[in-house]
Amino acid sequence: MKVVILAGGFGTRLSEYTKTMPKPMINIAGKPILLHIMEQYAKHGYKDFYIALGYKGEVIKKFFRRKFFDWNVELVDTGKKTMTGGRIKKLKNFIGKETFMMTYGDGLSNVNLNKLLKFHKKNKKLVTLTAVRPPARFGSLEIKGNNVSKFKEKSKTDENWINGGFFVMEPKFLKFIQNVNTILERGPLEHAANKNQLAAYKHEGFWQCMDTKKDKDLLTKILNKRKVNS
Repeated sequence: MKVVILAGGFGTRLSEYTKTMPKPMINIAGKPILLHIMEQYAKHGYKDFYIALGYKGEVIKKFFRRKFFDWNVELVDTGKKTMTGGRIKKLKNFIGKETFMMTYGDGLSNVNLNKLLKFHKKNKKLVTLTAVRPPARFGSLEIKGNNVSKFKEKSKTDENWINGGFFVMEPKFLKFIQNVNTILERGPLEHAANKNQLAAYKHEGFWQCMDTKKDKDLLTKILNKRKVNS
């Protein structure tokens, strides 16, 4: 199964690092966070990667000139200013007609990806996201049963389930993405929720994004202590 990883954003809140490299290449406990993410997928048997490049994509290209295990790694330029939805749309020809996985290049989790896929197939929705419970500075999802009934982008007042990435998607979902300026977390996911086509796999285990230096330091501390176990 193909794994799409979005790795093209500017990472402006980590500008002390992203002046010289894209956010997914920031070093966490001895290796780029992107590599940690890919290792999590590979551990569950998913080794066919499609990395959506943008800002300073040449740094990622240089890193992957060496071979990594038995992985297939396709590095695809999707534009410096392309939005999250647009990056996925630009990979349409690579994705083809099969179910695929997708996540962001700046978040780690020990979610069981095989159970996630099984859940997705059972619920038969166009999209399944991994729902997590982080600090209240994030937004929220309203979940009824296993379906997302409302998708609300980042709000500082909610303390609920939020979008933690680690998606499973059907190619038909791409029709909800209009163009390169489409933000995945707004129109497409909101539309899928309104159409009862967005499911939530609730993950109570480890999840941590890397939006700020504080997040980076926390991730480094966690991984150095080897607390991330599947």
